[in-house]
Amino acid sequence: MLGDTSFGDTSFGETGSGDRPNRRALILVENLSVPFDRRVWQECATLRDAGWKVHVICPQGTKRDTEPEVEIDGVRIHRYPLRAATGGPAGYLREYGSALWHTARLARKVGPVDVVHACNPPDLLFLPALWLKRRGARFVFDQHDLVPELYLSRFGRGEDLLYRAVCALERLTYRAADVVLATNESYRDVAVRRGGRRPEDVFVVRSAPDIDRFQPVPPEEELKRGKPHLLCYLGVMGPQDGVDYALRALAKLRDELGRTDWHAVFVGGGDAFDAMVELSRRLGLSEQVRFTGRIPDADLVRYLSTADVCLSPDPRNPLNDVSTMNKVLEYMAMGRPIVSFDLKEARVSAGDAAVYAPANDEAEFAGLIAMLLDDPEKRTRMGKIGQERIGGPLSWRNSQASLLSAYAAACRGRARSRRATRTGQGGSRAVER
Repeated sequence: MLGDTSFGDTSFGETGSGDRPNRRALILVENLSVPFDRRVWQECATLRDAGWKVHVICPQGTKRDTEPEVEIDGVRIHRYPLRAATGGPAGYLREYGSALWHTARLARKVGPVDVVHACNPPDLLFLPALWLKRRGARFVFDQHDLVPELYLSRFGRGEDLLYRAVCALERLTYRAADVVLATNESYRDVAVRRGGRRPEDVFVVRSAPDIDRFQPVPPEEELKRGKPHLLCYLGVMGPQDGVDYALRALAKLRDELGRTDWHAVFVGGGDAFDAMVELSRRLGLSEQVRFTGRIPDADLVRYLSTADVCLSPDPRNPLNDVSTMNKVLEYMAMGRPIVSFDLKEARVSAGDAAVYAPANDEAEFAGLIAMLLDDPEKRTRMGKIGQERIGGPLSWRNSQASLLSAYAAACRGRARSRRATRTGQGGSRAVER
């Protein structure tokens, strides 16, 4: 439910859910299954509670979210099989081509909708969105990642032909969208400056942890494997996520600072997982570092509740500097102090709930871990600051209001288009058929 937040200022007017209680939204996702994608699931629940009938098209998961079609808490989810890309650009072409074909197929099955809400990456979902726009839908672009920056940060190929191609796709997506959802102010600035969007058409909808999911439990000393302290990393393990920086920092913590009073656990998976396990072995960390892979929520909460320090080792690159890291928000929800590299949006999110090493400086990162291990009072203060921020300015309640404002703006635009068509101002082609 939406709690005590009032949305009187975001009334849908003549196109709102109060007048048409069966308004339909279709959310398109390619890179994660739903409800595993927590941001998308929160958006689904917010829209459902505001009176929308919500459909989602997304890939099937491997161990969860495997049913081809299911209704969960009033949200209808349509899933398709998808093999993740391997083998370079050709693999991505196969993945994205398959995803687009399945998305179009399932969109026909869903039928007419009032709003199509496409979540990147990739910046290709504007294609089925345009097809739905021609049938009367409004297009909400939910920009989870800056794909040009992602390309530069992940592949290190520079501004080559493929980079120019992803920039062109981003421009086409911005141009096609009626409104844009940005995950933070940095992304909003890109939508306005690079995407040419009017500021009033870009709405900041921050990601926020599920407070019900992240509730601390009593620490379990056995998770520390006989050591006084536990360090924890939670998140995806891709080439741009900095797990290698964290491992090298831990080697420096042991070898240069003489600290062996810790055990570390790395929770999560990704296409760099095997490489990170091998790097840990080469650094001689196998006895002090454990990789769990993806684990159930209950086990995740146990580790985070026991952790003395949490790690956010994302290196500074074009993407990370302006992105909000979900793991930082989740650490804060659990009241854990954080060591991070000094990134623009990391400071916006965490504030004094984190300490910041100069960008990509593994020795300083190790030194800050040691400093926090020696200062339990500071760790406690930082944890409380993080929880207060998650419960206040970074709470999902604020993003709910912004999401519904974005839908209101999109639907007002739809009403204007329909009125223009009736009065002849919109040309001879009807908006709806």
